[in-house]
Amino acid sequence: MKERSFILLKQQQQPLFGYTTGSCAAAAAGAAAQMLATGNSVRYVSLRTPKGIVLYLEIEHIKKADGIVSCAVQKDAGADSDVTDGVYVYASVRRTNDGQIRIDGGSGVGRVTLPGLDQPVGSAAINRVPRRMIADAVRPYCPSAEIIIAIPQGAELAAKTFNPKLGIVGGISVLGTSGIVEPMSEQALLDTIRIELHVRRLQNVPLLLMAPGNYGKEFLLGHYGLPMDDCVACSNFVADALALAVAEGYTRMLFVGHIGKLVKIAGGVRNTHSRYGDRRMEILADIAKRYCPAESFPLVAQKLFACVSTDEAVRVLKEAGVASAVLADMTERIRLNMQEWGEGRLRIAVIVFSNVHGVLGMTSDAPAYVQEFRSFCARKTEA
Repeated sequence: MKERSFILLKQQQQPLFGYTTGSCAAAAAGAAAQMLATGNSVRYVSLRTPKGIVLYLEIEHIKKADGIVSCAVQKDAGADSDVTDGVYVYASVRRTNDGQIRIDGGSGVGRVTLPGLDQPVGSAAINRVPRRMIADAVRPYCPSAEIIIAIPQGAELAAKTFNPKLGIVGGISVLGTSGIVEPMSEQALLDTIRIELHVRRLQNVPLLLMAPGNYGKEFLLGHYGLPMDDCVACSNFVADALALAVAEGYTRMLFVGHIGKLVKIAGGVRNTHSRYGDRRMEILADIAKRYCPAESFPLVAQKLFACVSTDEAVRVLKEAGVASAVLADMTERIRLNMQEWGEGRLRIAVIVFSNVHGVLGMTSDAPAYVQEFRSFCARKTEA
């Protein structure tokens, strides 16, 4: 990708920052409106973002025909390189006489098909802050105009985003609340989880299906035939995701995950990221102490602490003849801790698995939850 064409006038020492698709759309729209109004070509524009940072952006791919001017700005995501990094965001502007500024999406900009998102069903997936930025950039030159935002690569890139799961079809979204892309923060990840929880809630799902990540989703698909897209991924933010689920009004949850993460929950670890420590073997040894004969436990503990993976640890427990008891106890501890983090307002069923050993633990209500969700998916498919 070419060298960046923007200047962060207030924060020139922050090269990690980039700018959003919303900023690209607003800059391109403002430049097109200016060219439409003056007849002069515009090669660079300045744009003040909602964050207060001023961008100086290059205008490319200028076309003028039939009373319409279109042009593009190339996105730079900074250090937070995502699927939209380097794409061109196009804006075309045409004067109108109805006294309004109308904004719509063209090629590669998704359409909203489910309620609960920033824009109503049927609208282009151009969020409200970018819409305001676009209107503000155009209004000084064309107080009445029709603006079409297009991202030609958007339809292809959408498959790599959350859009299909959120009911946004045909392309990507034009996003951004600050106009600036900062390296991904924990808050940004939690905001993504919150949005997905809200969308699922509006679909009237009978219970929440959640997993830490793709391992859990793939297990649900492979073993129970439950669509991966119906499962909300919480990453390492287990306790935070439970709080968000409670706030959204969920009362029941089926939580499925690999033992490598879920054993930490059994030990009371609220965030399973490795930065908060790796206590997997200590937790398993603590549980195993309850079921191993006193004379054999020291050797079992020694073997557990030598393990580099939970799959190895399960093998050690099986050799000691205590795997069933330890894993059942672990699974119940997971459920109890999660229900406590959900303030007792969520009834949680848990399935723990290993890619090597299969299902390792399952609460008594998990099979019924699986069947209920499978029936819901069947009804949804028929409808």
